Amino acid sequence: MPSKIFGIDLRRASPQLDAVAAKNSSRDNVAEVRRTSMEHIKRPGLIGLGKKHSSHDKKDKDRSLSKDKHGRDGGRSPAPPKPVKMNMVMESPPALFIDPPQQSSGALISGRLQVSPNVAGMGDVTLDSIVMYLECTTTTKRPVHERCRECMSTVTDLYEWNFLSKPKTFRGLAGTQELPFSHLIPGHIPATTHGQLGTIDYSLHVRAKTDDGVETEYRRELIVSRALRPGNDKNSVRIFPPTNLTLHVTLPSIVHPIGDFPVQCRMTGITTKRDDTQTRWKLRKLTWRIEEHEITISPACPKHAAKIGGEGKGVQHQHDRDIGMDELKQGWKTDYEDGQVEGEFTAGIDSSKNPQFDVEAPNGMKITHNLVLELVIAEEWAPNKKPQQATPTGAARVLRTQFNLNVTSRSGMGISWDDEMPPMYEDVPASPPHYQNDHTS
Repeated sequence: MPSKIFGIDLRRASPQLDAVAAKNSSRDNVAEVRRTSMEHIKRPGLIGLGKKHSSHDKKDKDRSLSKDKHGRDGGRSPAPPKPVKMNMVMESPPALFIDPPQQSSGALISGRLQVSPNVAGMGDVTLDSIVMYLECTTTTKRPVHERCRECMSTVTDLYEWNFLSKPKTFRGLAGTQELPFSHLIPGHIPATTHGQLGTIDYSLHVRAKTDDGVETEYRRELIVSRALRPGNDKNSVRIFPPTNLTLHVTLPSIVHPIGDFPVQCRMTGITTKRDDTQTRWKLRKLTWRIEEHEITISPACPKHAAKIGGEGKGVQHQHDRDIGMDELKQGWKTDYEDGQVEGEFTAGIDSSKNPQFDVEAPNGMKITHNLVLELVIAEEWAPNKKPQQATPTGAARVLRTQFNLNVTSRSGMGISWDDEMPPMYEDVPASPPHYQNDHTS
């Protein structure tokens, strides 16, 4: 190829071509720089679609670096073993209060605290003190301040056991040593309750402290129940003015969360007779439901007492719910001559809704139950000679009433601890007589 055509040197580029070439080369360079600078960003796949912030990657990187650092330096040292191991064996039956708080004699608890030194860790261990507390923990689910533990929970010590009067050495070769304990829980305290707004729990809390200041803790939950002895059925009467209707209801004295109970109803005054005609009320539908009413008072700690106007005050909360219901449209007998309707149905509590027992605590927590009855009645007109030919008048009423229910746990045989004791007589000594001079071979 000739290097010159018409006196123009083809090997030498023109200034315009040089500018275009320089511009293109600069674009290529910028593209290359951008490409190299963007190579660290990968196209998101199915796994990386959830990541939205680069800070997560940074945290993951820092965690990985910390793991590598620990891996190089060795694993984190495990927590030092506890000097002793503790366990508890309860000898008494479950704590059950018989009768209401004003009449209950309490419940006896007894057991053995098992203490054994951690042979693998230390061998012989010297303990300065072993203290056990009977604790009552009240917790509110609606505290005055949401993130304050003191506003949310309160712990009260009901009794204290000091097992050691002086330091004692527990030998590893001796094995497990048992420390017996017993106590009479007063019957006026509330039972264990797990309501919708608050809870009441009891526990046995043990603290063992060694001579060098190391402390070991052990906690065991203690369930306290209350049972009322069954009594005579309750008869209640309700009057519904301006009508002449009177409702007689018979209910059991106590109700259990598991199981049904009978309800007997009798309504009188349903017929009003005149010379030639009569008006009467016909029962169309009966609806019953069991309501649970819970009231709690959320106290404030000294730090947040200013929110509610000072110390010693609290905020009251209330929660109502239905724990059983049903609707009946038949099952009763109507007698218009005597002017009454009577029938019996079975009611019960839905155990799947975790019903609670009746309780009234000194801290303001109170749980009660009611049986609500709703009767839909319609008015009819009929001649006295042909009472079967009734004509609806179009008038209707809804009769609503409620009755208190005592929901309690089952009492079993209904014998408290003081009734199980053998009788004591004044003429019988407490121990056998002593013989001073006589000896038996």
